[in-house]
Amino acid sequence: MTVKPKIIRQSKQVQGFVENCNGVDLDMILIPSGTFTMGAPSTEEDSLDSERPQHQVSLPFFFMGRYPITQAQWKAIAKLDPISQRLDPDCSRFKGDNRPVENVSWQDAIEFCARLSRHTGKNYRLPSEAEWEYACRAETTTPFHFGETISTELANYDGTDDQYGAYGRGEKGIYRGETTDVTLLKVANAFGLSDMHGNVWEWCLDPWHENYDNAPRDGRVWDEENENDNRYQNVLNSINVLIEDKRSHVLRGGSWVNNPWSCRSAARSNDGARLSLHGFRVVSPQDS
Repeated sequence: MTVKPKIIRQSKQVQGFVENCNGVDLDMILIPSGTFTMGAPSTEEDSLDSERPQHQVSLPFFFMGRYPITQAQWKAIAKLDPISQRLDPDCSRFKGDNRPVENVSWQDAIEFCARLSRHTGKNYRLPSEAEWEYACRAETTTPFHFGETISTELANYDGTDDQYGAYGRGEKGIYRGETTDVTLLKVANAFGLSDMHGNVWEWCLDPWHENYDNAPRDGRVWDEENENDNRYQNVLNSINVLIEDKRSHVLRGGSWVNNPWSCRSAARSNDGARLSLHGFRVVSPQDS
């Protein structure tokens, strides 16, 4: 028997601030400090060994973008003077000011964060992988922040595959075949974040690791090669060294082209390419 996720619409007060993104608003949401279990248990359907071992992570508060960076926000920052590289203001395959920007590489996202930091005088960067999963889960332990299964009424992914179009006891759904406006589905988690499942994969700061063996427990970026040079503390100050990092980096959240199991809170991927399923959102740490 299939189970359709229950959609609960309710008003919720969230804390944060609105950044002036060179004339375009950028909603930043307060993510409270806390401790969570990162990764997936072996009993979670379609989970992978790369999502284990599960481990406890404690994080200080930070601010995160309510949505993935939109094309309007991207264009506004792309107009600013370059720091280390040019940004194509019209790079996205699927056009629309309120759709997430895509076709961006990890280096493109780093350049965006550096320009945004310089423009605002605040510290903006990509999230660490631990920050991303903590923010996505929003104090839940289920495969998705809205429960044990998922629906294409709640997220933008491919719900039509005969074998993988449904997750758990959920139903198959539709395939939109493209990104959607970040405001379209009007579903947010308990922290107030939207589009954490599906639409576009989101870049994190961390270089890829095959599993969580020896992963840090404090939410910082996991990079044993550069533990002591503080390159991730301030992207604007470290832009030149970061832009030269050609390693594969972590992506989170699944996308419009993926099956639902890729959209789980614990699901991970990695790449280095510009693809129409790769976007990002920004964070601002507590010391900004």
